[in-house]
Amino acid sequence: MKLHTISGLAAAIAGVVLGLPAHAADSGPALKPGHEYLIATNYPNNLHVVDLASDKLYKTCTMPDAYGPGTTQIGPDGKTAYVLNNHYGDLYGIDLDSCKTVFHARLAQAPTEKAKALFSIALSPDGKEIYSVANPTELKTDHYVVKAPRLQVYATDGGLDAKPVRSFEVPRQISIMQAGADGSLYMAGADVYKLDVQTGKYEVALASRNWQRPLYSPPDVLYAWPQQTHLGDFSMLYTAAKFKDDQQDLATADFVYGYFSIDLKTGKTTVQDFAPLTEIYFTGMRSPKDPNLMFGVLNRLAKYDIKEQKLLKTAKLDHSYYCIAFNKAGSKVYLGGTYNDLAVFDADSLAPLGKIELPGGDMAIATTQVFTR
Repeated sequence: MKLHTISGLAAAIAGVVLGLPAHAADSGPALKPGHEYLIATNYPNNLHVVDLASDKLYKTCTMPDAYGPGTTQIGPDGKTAYVLNNHYGDLYGIDLDSCKTVFHARLAQAPTEKAKALFSIALSPDGKEIYSVANPTELKTDHYVVKAPRLQVYATDGGLDAKPVRSFEVPRQISIMQAGADGSLYMAGADVYKLDVQTGKYEVALASRNWQRPLYSPPDVLYAWPQQTHLGDFSMLYTAAKFKDDQQDLATADFVYGYFSIDLKTGKTTVQDFAPLTEIYFTGMRSPKDPNLMFGVLNRLAKYDIKEQKLLKTAKLDHSYYCIAFNKAGSKVYLGGTYNDLAVFDADSLAPLGKIELPGGDMAIATTQVFTR
């Protein structure tokens, strides 16, 4: 018995030294080519894979270190999930077949530095580079020094102690990001910036806080979910006041919901109202089957006709959900975030189709992603 204990302890220590979880061998079945899957993360530090053909849990991988926020991106080959985790301070690559950690990068670049990323994680179109914006603080003996944010570029084959291959100073308040087909990086901050990842030069691609829309207030944007959509767009919701005249009287203004969108193939930008503001949604996504339909979720699931700016249907929820996703066909809606279950709805009728219970605790503010191997 003592020998088993000693050997188990040795294996655990070896896992820590190598930067890998000692239980990486618990891989479960490999993913099947052509099958559609959804990934979700939750406490204590799980990465779940759900088979969307059966809407059943397919496998669970245990990730190293600590959880939070569990923001994910899927590599273009559907083989690796990249996760911003460890209290917003590290990037990980998890092989979805073996559950092994194949990439790890610490955002802090010195022993006396702490660095966190606010949901900023994105991949190059070819999957060879991963991007994140670190917000560093230098720890002095008796005070802290807040440093400028920096975009850190890593090679995804950089291994378990990856270092930035390039680094550039960027504006403050950068959160979610996505890469365009031409390799440009779109970063959401005070405005949405388009950055050249080779030179670090950037420009405003889409004005948000600084938009110049006549008779509109500045928009309010809260979006922490960098969703990889079937439509291939980078989008987020906004709310704003739409005034009757130049007096800008809030008492008579209409309050509206809308969305920003950048087509990642063409770079075309869209700013579009889609509904009166009657409730709050944390995420919204257009249907891959009919892009004129907008779905939003927080305390209930809602479906809108964008052109008509009309509420079409709603569905009651037994608790709040933060993150919305679709299968590729656009026939089913998946709701995640908050607790440890995924709710499934018919996209046409909004009738509930069931729940998928995930082992472990809350997903909290995690991002779910749907992909095909």
